[in-house]
Amino acid sequence: MSSVEEHLATRRAAGLFDFSFMVLYEFSGPDVLEPLQTRRLHDLRVGQIAYTLLLRDDGAVLIDATVWRLDAGRFWLFTGKRVPVPALERSGEHAILALQGPRSGAILAQLIGRDAVQELKYFHFASHEGITVARLGFSGELGYELLVPVARAAALRQALLERGVPECGWEAANSLRIESGYVLFDREIDGRANPAELGLERFVHPRRSFPVRRKLVGLEILNGEVPADLPAAQVTSECLSPTLGKAIALAWVDPDAASPSTFVRVADGRAARAVSLPFYETRGKRP
Repeated sequence: MSSVEEHLATRRAAGLFDFSFMVLYEFSGPDVLEPLQTRRLHDLRVGQIAYTLLLRDDGAVLIDATVWRLDAGRFWLFTGKRVPVPALERSGEHAILALQGPRSGAILAQLIGRDAVQELKYFHFASHEGITVARLGFSGELGYELLVPVARAAALRQALLERGVPECGWEAANSLRIESGYVLFDREIDGRANPAELGLERFVHPRRSFPVRRKLVGLEILNGEVPADLPAAQVTSECLSPTLGKAIALAWVDPDAASPSTFVRVADGRAARAVSLPFYETRGKRP
């Protein structure tokens, strides 16, 4: 399948992605991450997941992450790269398979049971016969992440493939997350962006003010002549959206050019129009 076919298969039914490259840390006590000014974890319940931002001393976002509470005093931290935390790294012990798409729940129910799937709330996880199942994802669709010991990964992958789920690659994952307006490290999280500029300040504890020198916006890329006096936009991620049939992008603009319908000019001279994020929402409601 092409990346476009993989993308559309995920939007229409389900797709399977391998996220085993993620870095996993295990730590004890919710105060371990306080030096990185992360989201408050004391109120996180066992079996619950929090999306958070890890910050540098100057307030710039180092990386985004998810924190999972395993029991009263034990946590997992998943990130896209290694970070300076006083924790035990457990990367490579588990395979991480992401099952995404509107039929992902029905397909997963064939493996672990309908009741187990229906009882799992968004941003929660549970263990079923050695598989840790979390309800979350990057696609904007219903989705799950499945963690299994590496030795069991091939059998789990094969079980999903036999149920008609296509295996999908990075290009499809990237276009899905762009349509959904999600940021990515080394793209939108560039080492300088702060939470307010990314529109993610609600994930920081304690609440604080950040300078807004630029804003992240969605862009629809346009055809035609470009007026020379349009404000500039710096594209961070772009794709030809398989769902919408148009070129879309995430980009930095000056704050006064961030309002929806503002016309801007990208670096290669094309015109674009700022739009509200996300570009695409499932049935008008984000999962």
